[in-house]
Amino acid sequence: MTELLIRYPQLSLCKEDILKAADAMEACYKAGGKILLCGNGGSAADCEHISGELLKGFLSQRPLQYDDRNKLYEVTDYDEATAMANKLQRAVPCIPLTSLSASITAFANDVDPNMAFAQLTYALGSSKDMLIAISTSGNSENIVNALKVAKAMGMTTVALTGNKATTECSKIADITIHAPASETYLVQELHLPIYHYLCAEIERRVF
Repeated sequence: MTELLIRYPQLSLCKEDILKAADAMEACYKAGGKILLCGNGGSAADCEHISGELLKGFLSQRPLQYDDRNKLYEVTDYDEATAMANKLQRAVPCIPLTSLSASITAFANDVDPNMAFAQLTYALGSSKDMLIAISTSGNSENIVNALKVAKAMGMTTVALTGNKATTECSKIADITIHAPASETYLVQELHLPIYHYLCAEIERRVF
């Protein structure tokens, strides 16, 4: 956190909420849960970016544990199992809902586009999981609906928004990280170091 605040001192305003989000991610992982991610436009790209850091090594290699290596020896020969085990990396289970384009467009066409992420949250989530919802305005209807469904299912909810004190997202989310900016592109510029910190921190804590 110290390094993050040296590079982005303005994030000291949301330091406590960033740390709460890191704690929630750690708790989710240790409970055997997964992280669902949703956002629109640039925030959708952020969801994909986050998943890229969580589903493989980010700042470290995350080598397989002994038990997982042994499972590979049960299904193939020693040399191949060793080679595979040396390449595989431990992961934080997560799903960027934004990547499920067929489901999103089908539901948007057949039912309601503003409920597409809510539907995927309902279909894929459980009470052990958490939802990270990204909205620069904090008021995107489809993101708010996903948060409501996640909350109803007992999931931990984190909203990543801009500096407005109260938004529709912040009214629902357990934790809201208010990036201290109001223009969309400036909010997005601050979201990146925030989620990079979160990805690095969860990696440091659990691997």
